[in-house]
Amino acid sequence: MRRRAGPRARAGAGAPAWVCALVLVLLAALAGGCSSPRAASDGVVRLRFQSLAWQKESVDANRALVAEWNAAHPKVQVQYVQGSWNSVHDQLLTSFEGGEAPDVIHDASDDLADFAYGGYLADLRPLLSERLKADIPAASWETVTFGPGGGVYGVPFLQEPRVLMANTGLLRASGVRIPTPEAPWSWEEFRTAARQLTAEGRYGVAWPLKDPVSATLNLGLSAGGRLFHRDAGGKAVIRWSEGDAVVPATIRAQTGTDRSASRATLGMGGSDTLPGFFGGRYAMVPLGFSYRQQIVAQAPPGFAWEVLPPPAGAEGLSQGVSPQTLSVAQDSPYKKEAAAFIDFLLSPANMVRLALGDWMLPTGTRALADPALRTPELGWATGAALAAGLRPAPAQSVRGYPEWKDKVATPALQEFYSGAIDLADLEKRLVGDGNRVLARYQR
Repeated sequence: MRRRAGPRARAGAGAPAWVCALVLVLLAALAGGCSSPRAASDGVVRLRFQSLAWQKESVDANRALVAEWNAAHPKVQVQYVQGSWNSVHDQLLTSFEGGEAPDVIHDASDDLADFAYGGYLADLRPLLSERLKADIPAASWETVTFGPGGGVYGVPFLQEPRVLMANTGLLRASGVRIPTPEAPWSWEEFRTAARQLTAEGRYGVAWPLKDPVSATLNLGLSAGGRLFHRDAGGKAVIRWSEGDAVVPATIRAQTGTDRSASRATLGMGGSDTLPGFFGGRYAMVPLGFSYRQQIVAQAPPGFAWEVLPPPAGAEGLSQGVSPQTLSVAQDSPYKKEAAAFIDFLLSPANMVRLALGDWMLPTGTRALADPALRTPELGWATGAALAAGLRPAPAQSVRGYPEWKDKVATPALQEFYSGAIDLADLEKRLVGDGNRVLARYQR
């Protein structure tokens, strides 16, 4: 819902004509004031930019860019507001409904659908520069495009592929073939490598699956799995295919049949696995690309590690991502100024600064070509090589996805990975129960 205007006064019956006329003039002035940009009494437009940056390097980069903008634009000043990934959805919903939303909003593309359909976000198509439109690939724009009219409700600017963090010493000693982006492991080769890396007191791989849905669906794209489809009428529907089974079946085989993956990590977050990774208990850990920052900061002296590409399937190194985004609130009276600030933040040079600060990849093609993001050091080159295969996460624009994820997919996958249900039961839960959830959102 959009912000509603407050109750309006109504001239009572029998009131003098001049009173009625005065009331109408005042109401017109109020309505006009709410619908057009208004600067403060000193002529300065003030924007609020809510950032979700949390790593020091990222916060520093964002604050520095805000300061540079303010120094160059005395008539359009930006206030930096610190937000949190842990509470952003509920916080934004409250601010939208209360008419207090920031002008410029940092979020993730998989959180935008309900806000876009609810009318909370501005369609950016008439506001964005041609430079920015052309610089970001079509696949990235798909992640922020919603509705039958194809409105664009955010600018995707940072993205994070999943990679394999590997203990270099254990990897080299095992004799396994070292995968590269040009010659990655297949899913079956990955399973074999994990077995070869397993020894007494050590697992070949640790799967941190506290959030099993994102990892399963996004990596499943490499094997041709999508799970979410559109029927002839454009409605979202869940269908199971052979490709959808590859990733969950591989993980289940590693934790069960092969004993090459630790069951104990299935309920962990990525950070929880790092002590075991540093201690040699896990030879490999599939993690988001930005976890490199934590490894650099926390690894003991002399610990050697490297970044490997994820396994590839029938669709090569394709995987789903939900980029970080910048949006403009529909209620903002300063949409043009907000879009200009976004254009400044996402110039190629500034996008590189934001990517380095967050240890992620930029979506912009010019920024991605920067030598700082192509160096072999710290795995940057491996990550950059994966950018061409990044696709919108399978459920990116599906209404009802959050409920399906929380109430259906998460418990079903947790039970499957723990061994409580089999693959047929998993399919039944994800598809049957899932389509009932989606149907309620598409009546």
